[in-house]
Amino acid sequence: MSAPASARAAFAHADFRLYMGVRFLGTIAGLMISVAVGWEVYERTRSTFDLGLLGLFQFLPAIGLSLLTGHVADRFDRRAVVGLCYGALILVAVLLYLQSRFAGDAIWPMYAVITLFAIARAFAQPAAQALVPDLVPAEHLPSAVAWGSTVWEAAAVSGPALGGWIYGLAKGAGSVYLASAALYVVATCLVAGMKVRTGRMEKKAVSLETLFAGVVYVWRKKIILGSISLDLFAVLFGGATALLPVFAHDILKAGPQGLGVLRSAPSIGAGVVAIAIAYFPLKRHVGAIMLWCVAVFGIATVVFGLSRNFTVSLVALIVVGASDMVSVVVRQTLVQVATPGAMRGRVSAVNQVFIGASNELGEMESGLTASWLGTVPAVVYGGLAAIAVVALYAWRFPEIRRVETLDLPHEDTA
Repeated sequence: MSAPASARAAFAHADFRLYMGVRFLGTIAGLMISVAVGWEVYERTRSTFDLGLLGLFQFLPAIGLSLLTGHVADRFDRRAVVGLCYGALILVAVLLYLQSRFAGDAIWPMYAVITLFAIARAFAQPAAQALVPDLVPAEHLPSAVAWGSTVWEAAAVSGPALGGWIYGLAKGAGSVYLASAALYVVATCLVAGMKVRTGRMEKKAVSLETLFAGVVYVWRKKIILGSISLDLFAVLFGGATALLPVFAHDILKAGPQGLGVLRSAPSIGAGVVAIAIAYFPLKRHVGAIMLWCVAVFGIATVVFGLSRNFTVSLVALIVVGASDMVSVVVRQTLVQVATPGAMRGRVSAVNQVFIGASNELGEMESGLTASWLGTVPAVVYGGLAAIAVVALYAWRFPEIRRVETLDLPHEDTA
């Protein structure tokens, strides 16, 4: 068991503290936007299919630009890339405000701006993730990964609830978008205050080999491939985020404030687990624990889908987030520790494609399934599919079952 001082070691470094501020404020702003956009689209259209399209428009840039975004993170200063992307996100928030005020009932301006939102995040995320090992010494990296997840989850609790509260108080999405723009401004200033300069990490000339290096690396590292693809398929089928506006509006009768609370619930559970792992790291049977927790994720999703009680639904979503956080910590630690510094951007971009597929493409899958089968069956069948995925991976990826510890040799932090 790690001592508390060791668990907090990453915060001794000023750049890491600034980075955590950027992560916290940027996550709050992005999730406030997600809540406002989801509610605004559903109010205009009452269509689960249109909600699903929001996920598709956020996913396509992530997968379509993944090779380019990874290269940018490895060939340019990562801090500068993150700063430029946050500047672009300020513009996106302002554009969302303008379309909310002047677009009327038209939906296509919303999809256009959300696509720009997704492009900016597609470039920011690999650079930001790859930057973490440059902010702390190698021995403090596990602490940095665990606290990075904790801070993200704390923001994920605050962001949706704050977005829903502002939406309800202002009786419209415009104020949410302006508040998000202000948070992005502060985050951009924090990025500018960081002293780290990574410079160009990949020295080789651009070629097909360097272009696909991240994909090849992940394919050869079966432990990484198995863990990130397990998360992909479990959340792809079992995620219910896109349908939360329907549950809040039609099933639980909770309004926009209730939607914000429901969106925050998974992050409450995830945040508690992330803090617990920071102080009490996973020491033994890591792979088996991850598999069992993904199965719990599926079971809790089924409970949420069947519930008609707000409190039961809230508890189920808390369990969903708590169980999912275990696989998040395992996956992120493996990606950061086992990847050479010069390729970390490209491997992080591949990881982001998997995350985007599970989240944004999962929203599209949820919207389509709900339009075919109904909202409740879509969530219930999705949770059952997530459980089936766990059984399949326990059989097809015995390497995952045999993972005992996350104390792997760090290949390169340069």
